[in-house]
Amino acid sequence: MNSQIDDVLQQMTDELRTVTSPAHRVFLQTYQRTTAAVGKAVRGGEFEDPGWVSAWDVVFAELYLSALRAYYQDQRAGVPRPWRLAFAAPPELPALRHVLLGINAHINYDLPQALLAVISDADFEDEELIQRRRRDHERIDAVLSQRVAAEDAVLSSTSARSLLDRALAPLNRLSSRRFLREARQKVWQNTETLHQARLESPQRYSERLAELEVLSAAKIADLLAPGQVLLRLSVAGFGVLIPAD
Repeated sequence: MNSQIDDVLQQMTDELRTVTSPAHRVFLQTYQRTTAAVGKAVRGGEFEDPGWVSAWDVVFAELYLSALRAYYQDQRAGVPRPWRLAFAAPPELPALRHVLLGINAHINYDLPQALLAVISDADFEDEELIQRRRRDHERIDAVLSQRVAAEDAVLSSTSARSLLDRALAPLNRLSSRRFLREARQKVWQNTETLHQARLESPQRYSERLAELEVLSAAKIADLLAPGQVLLRLSVAGFGVLIPAD
């Protein structure tokens, strides 16, 4: 089962040979390390259904890799707006901002779609199964939380930080864990909303997904605003929520 994740990691290594922008490479490298951590957690038996987690991780990664390849192949009309804006962000932005732009597109926009790709309509009718899926989804928080300090250290080595930034580092790490957990909870709500739309009709699903795309793209303005972005996100939240009908 873990060979699936190994294949994804190899694809990321291959993409690093073709991605020329340092700004784009910083998210790809961050994501590669996180994916490796998920693979380690799968091997370590940290999920109730490791086979399902592996399948989900492959689908999830492919959404990002497809957007990245399309962008570099000048097929940008087919790149979802949150990714298109993330890729087009000023390259001189601090590395942290580029990582946050990628996380926004991948968590807020891609993740509900990835979950629906591996959770069928019938699965949603099985209460025991859907709760198992949700628990494994939430267990990813533990993997991400364990990566926060390490990723902060990597970004610190690649991007200059002010004295204030360094002083706020412990608080920023706590903020990161908090907003990632908050975003993942909203992802599950959006997944359920999209599931209901999928039950109605393909058109209704497309309409609701378009709403999520707009919301995820709009989040970018907050991520680019000046100031201590991690502290701001811990208060205002990172996730987006599709409004009720």
